[in-house]
Amino acid sequence: MTTSPDEKPVGYFLVRTARVVKLAFHQAFKEMDINITPEQWVILERLHIENDQSQKELASESFKNAPTISRIIDVLCKKGWTERITDDKDRRLIHVHLTTTGSKIVEKIADRAEVIRKQGWKNLSKEDYNTFVRIMNQVFDNYDTP
Repeated sequence: MTTSPDEKPVGYFLVRTARVVKLAFHQAFKEMDINITPEQWVILERLHIENDQSQKELASESFKNAPTISRIIDVLCKKGWTERITDDKDRRLIHVHLTTTGSKIVEKIADRAEVIRKQGWKNLSKEDYNTFVRIMNQVFDNYDTP
């Protein structure tokens, strides 16, 4: 699809929207005086939903590459919010575990994160949401399918 000079490409809207959402999370964390990035929050939240995941699983779920996810987990471990645990049956497998301190951070942030998410859907219907998800999934599939 060719765009006219007065139309912006879809990528513009994707990047712009992702940026403003990320900034809202940064601001909220700053106001809460919690030293965390949105990328770190994604990992903590995933572990809160399903604890003891491999780095590979976390990378896949957060769409981060292995070195990036490793760096994020390194930081979370240094903060004491997560820990790496070697699998009892296969010592080559490492699972990332949310610590008690990490769980407290998640509990502290979760309500505010939900407010930020709901802010993005203000004045939009459930049908709008479903349409958005369908379109975003189709765009993703268009690039993900060889």
